[in-house]
Amino acid sequence: MNVLGASILIILIFVVLKASPRMAILGMMGGVLFLTQAQQVDLFGVNFYAIRFLEVAGFLRVAIDKKLPFCQLNGIDHAFLWLYGFTILVFLIRSTESIATQIGITLDAFFCYFIFRKLIIGMDDLRWFLRSFVILLAPYTVLVLIEITTAHNPFALLGGIEGGSDWMRHGIPRCFGSFRQPDTLGMFGASFLPLYISSVFDEKERKNALLGISLCLTLIACANSGGPILGGLTGLLAWGLWRIKKRMRMVRWGIVASIILLALVMKDPVWYIFAHASGLTGGSGWHRSKLIDVVYRNIDQWWLAGMPLGDTIDWFPYVLPQVGTADITNAFIAFGLTSGICSVFLFIRLLSKTYNRLGLALENVRSFHSATRETELMFWGLGVMLTVHIINWFGCTYFDQMYVIWFMHLAVIATLTEVYAGQPATDPDSQSQNAPEIHSSWRAMT
Repeated sequence: MNVLGASILIILIFVVLKASPRMAILGMMGGVLFLTQAQQVDLFGVNFYAIRFLEVAGFLRVAIDKKLPFCQLNGIDHAFLWLYGFTILVFLIRSTESIATQIGITLDAFFCYFIFRKLIIGMDDLRWFLRSFVILLAPYTVLVLIEITTAHNPFALLGGIEGGSDWMRHGIPRCFGSFRQPDTLGMFGASFLPLYISSVFDEKERKNALLGISLCLTLIACANSGGPILGGLTGLLAWGLWRIKKRMRMVRWGIVASIILLALVMKDPVWYIFAHASGLTGGSGWHRSKLIDVVYRNIDQWWLAGMPLGDTIDWFPYVLPQVGTADITNAFIAFGLTSGICSVFLFIRLLSKTYNRLGLALENVRSFHSATRETELMFWGLGVMLTVHIINWFGCTYFDQMYVIWFMHLAVIATLTEVYAGQPATDPDSQSQNAPEIHSSWRAMT
């Protein structure tokens, strides 16, 4: 960790520990954006990235404030704990390799999820965050624009960044920003795009939302990568379904029917659709499709409790040079290789539970005569955001600080669907002055 990185980290730790809850959220996001994973300290064989120091600070804050919800867990909380608890348990039973790394991944998930679970307690907090986040996002995007115009990454001052003239596509640089890959930079922008689209429909937030949309689209474009483009297009397409929002059952069955039809007419297995789609987005879809194919053909090696990643060395004619294994660019497959097919099912169960809670919250919001249309639109945006993450996971695992964004988004959905999941005596949209009190009374009723 160099002097610049340490200075930024110390300031952000102070913000996370001592500032207001809303400012603490921005402090966590500042770490995601302005600290690279090269800013780290090796303690007892574990890489303590700078963001992990912020995770510890944030978790200490909510623990000291006695805001941890372990006695009042909802369905998403339970599904989350089952997924990561089962995954780490099976891995520790099966493997003696990379134990510190896997424990670190599990603690990252636990800390991040419950930090944001307690720092964001109402819809007003989310709206405030989106409004304020552009203050960080705008200068960050300017730095990325400098990277694409000069083919030199300003974040190289913090170390651990590749890019430059070695990462080009069609003669245009593929930008990294502070992330470890162009994919995760672009997916970061794609994941926030649906939320800023939600805010456009709120007249008071429109100018800020349009700026947020512009910044997100700029990051997707600067990444110059097929995965983020596909995620962004998915977000726009899902927002296009708003007009038929009450016919989503028909849409879901239409998707299933389309997959079945593709399986019948395609010469290759249906998962090679990613290879065909890469011709439109410019990505490396062949690898994504081939990975699913080879994992399917080797299911006997991993379905029970996962398998050592070193055994994937002969799956492709190339390997990741850093670790000498196949490039596992699929989050579902990553869970399977870590702890077997049950982990994959638990991951799907978490996503299913999250969609179910969003659907219930949307139904209840529509039933409140005093509930604002902006609230309904924000919940729709959260659902679109979740869909974008799923599309992202078919092309990339969140192996750098992008995981913080995912757990923040999941925690937001868990909290807001809890607030809007029951039948309150008062309108939940009026919680701006009494968010903690309403949040507590609502829990008692559900």
